[in-house]
Amino acid sequence: MKVYGKNVFNELKTTNKIKKVYLSKKFKDQDILNYIHNHQINFEYIDIYDKKQQGIIMEIADYEYANIKNFYQEKIVIMLDHLEDPHNLGAIIRTCEAAGIKAIIIPKNRSVSINDTVYKTSAGALANVNVALVNNLNQTIKEFKNHGFFVYGTSMEGINYKKQDYADKVLLIIGNEGKGMSHLVKENCDEIIAIPMKGKVNSLNASVAAGIIIYDLINR
Repeated sequence: MKVYGKNVFNELKTTNKIKKVYLSKKFKDQDILNYIHNHQINFEYIDIYDKKQQGIIMEIADYEYANIKNFYQEKIVIMLDHLEDPHNLGAIIRTCEAAGIKAIIIPKNRSVSINDTVYKTSAGALANVNVALVNNLNQTIKEFKNHGFFVYGTSMEGINYKKQDYADKVLLIIGNEGKGMSHLVKENCDEIIAIPMKGKVNSLNASVAAGIIIYDLINR
């Protein structure tokens, strides 16, 4: 996999995941250049024309997904119900890292997975957050309930999130950008919570909604 950007490099540089670095011939970041030389990281100068890559591309191994069983000891776990936009996934990963949440679950099929856009959008936060890939969200929900988690889903028809007293162990589910949570996932939730809308729009971007509720969770 190839990922790009200065923030991504700075997050990955101590993880031993970088196999090779490709630099623009005009790359001027002396701190990064010094690190590459001092740590003898394999690099090559090439023509890079896409400005969003910031003149640096890294070749790394494909993302290694976490073992779901390691999440049972967490206090807060985020589950994403078939998100499709890698920018949303990257933004949610970044929010989780900033909030101290280390565990995110995504489904294997019909969902965005970890790719270069996710790495870039997360601004390197993916290096400090664990993402698990599961075959069946509903079965996973049941397993987390068996390990003492209370499951909160998000939907416009739910209870005002501000009026919610959260359990000690929380599995928070964020639905698909357009369809929201699937029917069976919603049925398996213990509680449905919502962010009240006061304007003319009837919903928020998935990553924005996740950020609002995540910070409410950690500040209770």
